[in-house]
Order: sequence, then C-alpha cells, then structure tokens
Amino acid sequence: MNYSEFLGQVQNRARLGTQQEAVRATRATLQTLGQRLAGGEPNNIAAQLPNEIGRYLKISGASEGVRFGLDEFFERVRAHMGDETDLPDAVYRARVVMSVLKEAISPGEWRDMKAQLPDEY
Repeated sequence: MNYSEFLGQVQNRARLGTQQEAVRATRATLQTLGQRLAGGEPNNIAAQLPNEIGRYLKISGASEGVRFGLDEFFERVRAHMGDETDLPDAVYRARVVMSVLKEAISPGEWRDMKAQLPDEY
C-alpha cells in the first residue's frame, strides 16, 4: 500500500473532509503506537509502510515501550491530534487508522505487534 492509498483509506473510512485530517489522525495514532511498542517493533512495522507514514512510528524515539492501557492510548492520540478533537472522534479515527494499518502490513508483523499489547487493544 502506498502513501496515497493509505491516507485515502483513512480519509474515506473515517469520513474526513481533507487528506490533511487523515495525515493528522495517522500521525497521532502511529506516534502513540510507537511509544507503546518496545524493542525494534516500531522499526519493523515502519519498514513495511511508506516512508512518509512509517516515520511516525519512530518519532517518539523510545525503544523500551511505555506501558499504558487502551484508555490512555486513546487519550494520547487525542492529545497528539490537538485540542479541537474530542475523545470520541479520536477513538474512532484511531480505530480506522489501525484497521488500515492491519491491511498494510503482513499478518506476521500484525501478530508480533499484538503480542506486545494487552488483550483490551
């Protein structure tokens, strides 16, 4: 999946008005995911994505993975999106980004990522 396809899927599924909103949702979700994952997992996922998208996983620079639950995950996504996004919108957009991510990476990589996350994710 290339950059335009990824963002187009996010924009369409989340019913966003502009591609910039899709970029913002993607960046916020993947930055938060990158903070949550440990070891080389953010890099492994990023390697299967277009560079423009994969870099969001590596922005946090953390490699030990910060443990936080699903509610805090969504709160962090909302914070990365900015004050104008309310929590229900952030949750919905993050779920859309994750569904597109699942289609964009290999099933094995998806399993590796999920192995680091609690079942509630």
